[in-house]
Amino acid sequence: MYAILDIETTGGKFNEEGITEIAIYKFDGHTIVDQFISLVNPEKEIQQFVVGLTGINNKMLQNAPKFYEIAKRVIEITKDCTLVAHNTTFDYRILSTEFDRLGYDFNRNTLCTVELSKQLILDQPSYSLGKLTKALGIPMTDRHRASGDALATVQLFKLLLEKDSTKTIIQEYVKYYDQRIEKDRLQKLIASVPMDIGLFYVHDKNGKILFLGRGKNVKSEVNKLFLKETKRALKIQERATSITYEKTGNELFTRLKYYLQLERLAPKYNIKKKRKPLLYDFNNDDFIILDKGRETEEHALILVENNQIFGYGYTSLAHQENNIDILKSVLTPVEDKELAKIIVKNYLNSYTVQKIVRL
Repeated sequence: MYAILDIETTGGKFNEEGITEIAIYKFDGHTIVDQFISLVNPEKEIQQFVVGLTGINNKMLQNAPKFYEIAKRVIEITKDCTLVAHNTTFDYRILSTEFDRLGYDFNRNTLCTVELSKQLILDQPSYSLGKLTKALGIPMTDRHRASGDALATVQLFKLLLEKDSTKTIIQEYVKYYDQRIEKDRLQKLIASVPMDIGLFYVHDKNGKILFLGRGKNVKSEVNKLFLKETKRALKIQERATSITYEKTGNELFTRLKYYLQLERLAPKYNIKKKRKPLLYDFNNDDFIILDKGRETEEHALILVENNQIFGYGYTSLAHQENNIDILKSVLTPVEDKELAKIIVKNYLNSYTVQKIVRL
């Protein structure tokens, strides 16, 4: 679970800033499940350049709650969550400083979307939140206000989760305040996954992927795995500490992601099957495959260029789909183009998709 946040401050000397606005969105990796947004009376003057940047002035904050009045809510909504922000070092420092003033030790694991973006979205001229989201076609309203920036960070983080195809980069960039990973019982693991079509990843205590599974109902498939008594299944059950999952929205994406990641991740307890080579090309060199997404009004999209699979991903805005440069920046590029072509070609030979758009 993640707590994606943004904080606006008064500006001023290091560790003497006060919070003027805070927005926190509790995010389960797929949807926002809770939120907290509030102006805050910092009990000190706001620097003039900050007023010009955010539009927040001291008069607006006269009747706003002071930090000690919202502290309990901040603790509640971030409990058992990893804090995520665009430059988490700043937001986490500000929060910790406020709690220190109250005599409370505020400790949370953290993730920074600036660091992750530099690893997963390469060759961007700028990694500032405004310029990066614009380059990716992510809509932003109320720039330099806590809610607007936090919501844009939610969408950026969602894209980063999708682009982390090895499921290791984000894990590596978590900063643990106590360096401990909790152990969960099997029933708790089963309860942590949804009844949706998609993939699931069984991790050991170090975060390494032991097993990759798929199904039309992820919860059902995990339950089946944990009920099996084969030698291989028992080893997975014994070593399983956590499970992550991906909703795919449709069977084509389930197959494509499963086989591409199976090849790349090579989990210890998966059995790989040989696939027959593809003997024929697509009927067209350049086209887009559109199918059902993970949510209403979202499209699952595969781009074929020069008779090869360029990449795949999800879009919810027409201008992302209609602008090829923006589209390419949003999609996850495919490295094993031959395998991807086999999977997609075989699927199209047997099943239908919502739409195919020739370019």
